[in-house]
Amino acid sequence: MEMTKRKHLSGARFLSFVLENESYCMDILKVKELMGMTEITMLPQTPEYIRGIINLRGQMIPIIDLRLKFGIPFKEYDKKTGIIIVDFEYEGSNMLLGIVVDSIHEVVSIPEDKISRIPYINAKIKMDYISGISNTQDGIKIILDVVKILNDEDFGILKNIDK
Repeated sequence: MEMTKRKHLSGARFLSFVLENESYCMDILKVKELMGMTEITMLPQTPEYIRGIINLRGQMIPIIDLRLKFGIPFKEYDKKTGIIIVDFEYEGSNMLLGIVVDSIHEVVSIPEDKISRIPYINAKIKMDYISGISNTQDGIKIILDVVKILNDEDFGILKNIDK
């Protein structure tokens, strides 16, 4: 019994979510918090996908809409829409970023040997953003590299937002 449990929990853990009816996931170690949609204060003169900032317990968190970043048409936010707060390092500084997704699902374990690194898939997003793909019990999961989603210009804008 214990051996079965250990085997089920082995592998890297990822948070799964949906965008435009496709299932994606990201490394759970980058996820700081999950939340429902909240009021976003817009920022002037930023790209459309940078929706603005939210105040999370006194800290200003920039928010990007992953649909818009990936060139998927905007969808009105509803009760399923979620924000994933991620924590990552850029040029030696820790940054928090909120990512708007259509819906947040669950944490899944995917063994390293079940993650394929393929040069091309027919997805709605650039291959640069994808660190792998896995065929799980729940279907195909596209694994995103959160840091690669943003370019240097994006980081420059986000870094200048007062924390």
